[in-house]
Amino acid sequence: MTGARGAQGLQGVKGDTGPQGATGSTGATGATGPGGATGSQGPTGPAGPTGTAGATGATGATGVAGADGATGPAGPTGATGADGATGATGPIGPAQYAEFFAQMPSDNAPTVAPGSAVAFPKDGPQNGAIVRSGASSFVLPDIGTYRVAFTVPVTEAGQLELTLNSAALPYTVYGRATGTTQIAGEALVTTTTVNSQIAVVNPAGESTALTITPLAGGTQPAVASVIIEQLR
Repeated sequence: MTGARGAQGLQGVKGDTGPQGATGSTGATGATGPGGATGSQGPTGPAGPTGTAGATGATGATGVAGADGATGPAGPTGATGADGATGATGPIGPAQYAEFFAQMPSDNAPTVAPGSAVAFPKDGPQNGAIVRSGASSFVLPDIGTYRVAFTVPVTEAGQLELTLNSAALPYTVYGRATGTTQIAGEALVTTTTVNSQIAVVNPAGESTALTITPLAGGTQPAVASVIIEQLR
C-alpha cells in the first residue's frame, strides 16, 4: 500500500537557458479579415502633362438654318466704275430730209456778193430735225453723212460752193462759164459735231456778184432750191 505523499520540497535553482530550438513549420494562412473603413481623400496632386490630341471625329449633320437676321444699314456708295465699251451703232431712224427754196424776184438781194450766201427763205417738204437757222443757213442735227443738192439760176457766169460751219468745202465748188444755164451741184457732207450749219455761198475771192435770175425763161418767178437728206 502506497504511503502518504510527503511535503513538497524547495524549488531548485533555475538552470541555464538551453539553446533555441529549430523554427517550426509555417502554419496554414488564416481567413481574410473584414476590410477596414475607407480613409479620407488625400490632397490633389499636381496636373499631369497634356496628352496627345485624339483623332478628329466625323463631321456632324448640318443643322437647320437659322432665321434671317434683320437687314443691316446700307453701306456707303461705291466709287463709279470705269466706262464700258461703246456699243455698236444702232440702226438709222426714220429718214430726215428737207427742202428750202427761194422765188425770184424778191426772195434774194439784187446781187449776192462774193463770200455771201444765197437765201432760201421758204420751206418745202420736211421730215425730222433738219431746219433752218436763218434765210440762208440750215442745221444738220446729227453727226453723220448728208446728201446736199442745190440749183440756182444766175445771170452771170460764176461759181457756187457749200460751206460747213462757215468753212468752205473745196470739193463742192460748181460753176459755169456762160450765162445760159443754172448752177447746179450735189455733194455728200459728213459732220463731226451735232447741229452743224450748211450754206450755199458765192465763194470768197470771186470778182463777180451773182444775180439770182428773176423770171428765168418765162413769166413765172424762178425757183432756187436746196435739198438736204441724211444718209446715215
